[in-house]
Amino acid sequence: MADHEAIVIGGGISGLSFAYAVASAGQRVLLLEKSDQLGGCVHSERHADGFWFELGAHTCYNSYNGVIEMIEACGMRDQITPRARVSFRLLRDGELRSIPSELSFLEIARSVPRIFGAKKEGQTVRSYYSRLAGQRNYERVLSPMFAAVPSQDADDFPATMLFKKRPRRKDILRSFTLTGGLQTLIDGLASRAEIETTANVEVSRVERTGSCFVVHTGDGRRFSTRTLLLAIPPTQAADLLCGDFPELAKPLQRIRVTTVKSVGVVVAADMLATPPVAGIIARGDLFYSAVSRDTVPDERYRAFTFHLRPGHDAEARMERITEVLGVERRHLERVVERQVQLPAPTLGHEDIAREIDHLTAGTRLSIGGNFFAGLALEDCVGRSFSEARRLYPES
Repeated sequence: MADHEAIVIGGGISGLSFAYAVASAGQRVLLLEKSDQLGGCVHSERHADGFWFELGAHTCYNSYNGVIEMIEACGMRDQITPRARVSFRLLRDGELRSIPSELSFLEIARSVPRIFGAKKEGQTVRSYYSRLAGQRNYERVLSPMFAAVPSQDADDFPATMLFKKRPRRKDILRSFTLTGGLQTLIDGLASRAEIETTANVEVSRVERTGSCFVVHTGDGRRFSTRTLLLAIPPTQAADLLCGDFPELAKPLQRIRVTTVKSVGVVVAADMLATPPVAGIIARGDLFYSAVSRDTVPDERYRAFTFHLRPGHDAEARMERITEVLGVERRHLERVVERQVQLPAPTLGHEDIAREIDHLTAGTRLSIGGNFFAGLALEDCVGRSFSEARRLYPES
């Protein structure tokens, strides 16, 4: 007999949204997270004086219906905070330039006939968008913009995984964050009575025993459950499953992943001459983008999170960060580093996802995460909600 109705491995937005959906179906959930903080790719770095900035995901939209549902369920609608109307800027030749100023509208005009009948299916981001906007526009502007979204080169991503149309909630701000940052939602989900969260627990192995799954931890504990979700990077999921579930581990091993390193810095507001921006997008630089806290202005501080390209040492990174911001290192009030694993999908990725779904169909084992439909928060939540409905159709 199982000790728990449902266990979730992984305390990011995917794991927590699955736990929320299962709890909403009337079941109690145990969630295990190996780090000391829940959230995964959602991480609001907070100061004791109330200042915060995002090290990961930084924006929600009124098309994020699953996210909004959870915000409302946690009683946080009054904490929805508007984002200031500041723009992303492209960094070129040491200057911050507007995105429209870097585009060739003549090239766009020549590409207009190609828009009609253009389909994303079977196309990479590069092949689809360079056809629509022109090759030069793509290389100069769109490619670095798209790389800034997942903090990695996105040219070879399937075109279907970026920029999806979703129905919008007209009663919600078009783009928003939360008081205290997006971590506020993570805190709200984790505090729900039906969800028991345990941090600093590393899972070492998953096995099947009769109709139950048994989860073994590195400190010698074991938990049994009727329903199990793995909401962790695919390589980690494959390692846990390779013993008793080798056929499922195989497609997970084929999913490409990349490690994204981010450095967040806080500077006194009066030390920066850089005009307010939503973020800085770089081309051929040491970093993909630098996302700013300027979207929620603060009189005391400004903060930027630099999402870095691989292959540079810490000294080179800090030298470039201070150069871009126009400050000396001694002016940095706070420096925080963070590293996450993200999927790096290519054409054929959808086939891998379908294979995983085929192998888990009819079982009470589920695989969640940001490598199914896309990397946006709503993609992660949507996957978790659909898996919860599969396992608890009566809810």
